[in-house]
Amino acid sequence: MKPDHPDHAAPADAVARRAIRPVICYPVEGLPRPDLAPYRATRAGWERVAEVLVPAREARCFDVPAGHFFRITSVEGPQVGDLNLWSAADLSERFFSGKTRALHGTHLSTGDRMWSSLPHMRAMATITDDTLDWYGFDDFGGSVHDVIGTRCDPYTHNLLSDGGQYHHCCHSNLTRALADRTGLPLPVCELHVHDVLNVFMCTGFTRDTGQYFMKASPVRPGDYLEFFAEIDLLGALSACPGGDCSAEHSSDQAACHPLLVQVFRPKAPPVGWQPSAPNGYDRTHGR
Repeated sequence: MKPDHPDHAAPADAVARRAIRPVICYPVEGLPRPDLAPYRATRAGWERVAEVLVPAREARCFDVPAGHFFRITSVEGPQVGDLNLWSAADLSERFFSGKTRALHGTHLSTGDRMWSSLPHMRAMATITDDTLDWYGFDDFGGSVHDVIGTRCDPYTHNLLSDGGQYHHCCHSNLTRALADRTGLPLPVCELHVHDVLNVFMCTGFTRDTGQYFMKASPVRPGDYLEFFAEIDLLGALSACPGGDCSAEHSSDQAACHPLLVQVFRPKAPPVGWQPSAPNGYDRTHGR
């Protein structure tokens, strides 16, 4: 956060320096947008093959084979969720929130992809439908489904609450869910939990101080975010203890609701579809 009263006076050319036009860091003209028509065509006659109800203030894991869809749905009341994704074959390949943000922007919606960590860096999942795509950006600069926040965690809570011990932060929930699913010790699982897609969460940055903010999510029962698995996935979703995040980030007092994860198998894969291949960069080059 920038200081209210800088220690140094602005130079004579301050106005000119501030007026320099920005340059997009990662021009994405060379990144083809997925043709969603073949994806959507395969929904006809799909079969629901799995369903997981994630309790309020808890997390659950779920499996999505490559070529299947999964939906995260609000079922009882406004609720946000923190999503982690791993390659089902290798937990070290995980969702790369920062690079996804650099490629697609601060908030994701239909047609955006969730990219995996280096050195794999391939599409893990494609967002194929978003019932909140109408929201766009509001007058505060807020939007939904962000990749700018990390995840609520007990360490930051302890830091900001002068020693508070809270055990239902999304970081904690995701750690326990992964341990339950894999049988790995909690300390090992904690190292695999990573920055998230904040599903349904409405966030942005304040224009005056640049601080990360949250506001009441526009999600309502029946709203969903739908994905297509480009590789075999292990997912984990936490129903955030902040509920719709209208007031508190982690709380036992906030009104919280479950979230529903459903997995669908299409009758056939999208026309021309192949599982996502690892990044083609030659790692031995220049070594």
